[in-house]
Amino acid sequence: MRMESWDLIIIGAGPAGLTAGIYGARSGLKTLVLEEKTPGGAAAETPLVENYPGFSGGISGRDLVDKMTEHCRKAGAEIRQLERFIELNVKDERRIVKTDRATYSASAVIIASGCHYRELGVPGEKELRGRGVSYCTLCDGPFFKGKKVIVIGGGNAAIVSAIHLANLTSDVKLAHRRSQLRAEEALVKDLHAQKVNVLWNTELKEIRGDVKVKGVVLVNSKTGETREMDVDGVFVQVGEVPNSQIAKEAGVEVDKDGYIIVDSRQRTNLSGVYAAGDVTTSPVKQMGTAVGQAIIAATEAFGYTKQPYYYKA
Repeated sequence: MRMESWDLIIIGAGPAGLTAGIYGARSGLKTLVLEEKTPGGAAAETPLVENYPGFSGGISGRDLVDKMTEHCRKAGAEIRQLERFIELNVKDERRIVKTDRATYSASAVIIASGCHYRELGVPGEKELRGRGVSYCTLCDGPFFKGKKVIVIGGGNAAIVSAIHLANLTSDVKLAHRRSQLRAEEALVKDLHAQKVNVLWNTELKEIRGDVKVKGVVLVNSKTGETREMDVDGVFVQVGEVPNSQIAKEAGVEVDKDGYIIVDSRQRTNLSGVYAAGDVTTSPVKQMGTAVGQAIIAATEAFGYTKQPYYYKA
């Protein structure tokens, strides 16, 4: 199999990967963006984005990343989708990236592989996934029109999901294991305006059903009281897990939770390897921060590759 040669390879086509693609291509680097699914990442599954600069009236995650994808292609980067990243080798001068379709070499690599949904690990979750258990409100919400659902979580993603479902379902409840939400105040106000019933100090212990979800078992973490509730759908929104395993196997340093450790210039511990977006140790996981990190990473990758007079390793 012939090895393709590029200046810059970006792994992942979410907001970070697409931004890095724009900046890499515009700087004159021969740039390839690899994505195992379709461009957009988890951002494409967000029903409504209201805090991204320039869209005061809000924009769907899908529309926003479609604009980013078009921009990336017009800038000159090549995007190859449905191509799974399986190996990274940085032992030689050129960085070698292997996918399930081809092998590539590059002067620099930016890892922008994002995260995947965290599971609860409760009985019934795996068995009923796709049959009432969902991790994507935008994808599966329309299947629950006029039905009863429960959202599990207390952060921005959970609140956005509950608000979105309130406009589709007959009844939506939000179960949060603590007594205070972790979401932005503006979102909390919208949640209350939709009259979503919040179940405080409540944890999901079991999902029940046969061919589809029929109910859940909840427990109050303060009183220990257990109760059953009939629902048609369960939307799990309890955070994410970084897609960093392959990078870790290549020698890229990660923290105890698996997030890639980067410095202020988005450099990893390996020369010529950078990371940006949700897969990194950045404490704020937002599209805006992912875009900013990607700009830095692509600028650093250009400096590393072309060695302009102002670049300092």
